[in-house]
Amino acid sequence: MVTHVRAEAQGDERGALLSFLAEQRGGIRRAVLGLTEEQASSRPSASELSLAGLVKHVAEVEQGWIARAKGVPPAVPRDRSNWHECFVLVGDETLPGQLAYWEQVAAETEEFIRSAPSLDDTFALPDEPWFPPDERVSLRWLCLHLIRETARHAGHADIIRESLDGRTAFELVALEQGGS
Repeated sequence: MVTHVRAEAQGDERGALLSFLAEQRGGIRRAVLGLTEEQASSRPSASELSLAGLVKHVAEVEQGWIARAKGVPPAVPRDRSNWHECFVLVGDETLPGQLAYWEQVAAETEEFIRSAPSLDDTFALPDEPWFPPDERVSLRWLCLHLIRETARHAGHADIIRESLDGRTAFELVALEQGGS
C-alpha cells in the first residue's frame, strides 16, 4: 500500500470500491510523472509492456467493461487481429491524450456506479471463449474486477518505472505531492 484509502462514510460500499479503484489508477498515473513520451513508450524490462501502453490498456479495459454493463459495445472493438494495439500507442495517440481519455472514463465509471439502483444488478458476460457461456455478473463483481485489473497493472507500472530511472512508488507519491 503506497497511499491510504479513506472510506467516504462508514458502510458506503460504492464509495469504498470507487476509492480503491481511484487509488490504483493513481499508482499508474504517478508512474508516468515527469517522463517524456519516449520514456513512457519505452520497454526497459523483459516484458513488451510500456507505461504509455499500460495507461492506454487500463483506460480501454475500464471503458469496455462499463460499456458492457450498460449493454452497449466497447468504444474500441478488440479481437485477435488488433488485441496487441491496446498495449501500444498507435497513429497520433499520445500519453497526455490517453491520460485525458482515462479521466473521462473514470468519471463515466463513477457516475455509472453511483447511479445504479443496486450493486447486485447484473449484466451478461460477453460471448467470448474465455468466459463461461450464459454467465451474468453483478456490478459489485465489476468494481472488484476493475480494481484487480488496475492493481495488477499498477504493479507492472512500478517495475517499469523503477527500471527506467530507479524511482519507486513512494518517491513518486512524494513527487506528486510537490517533493522531489
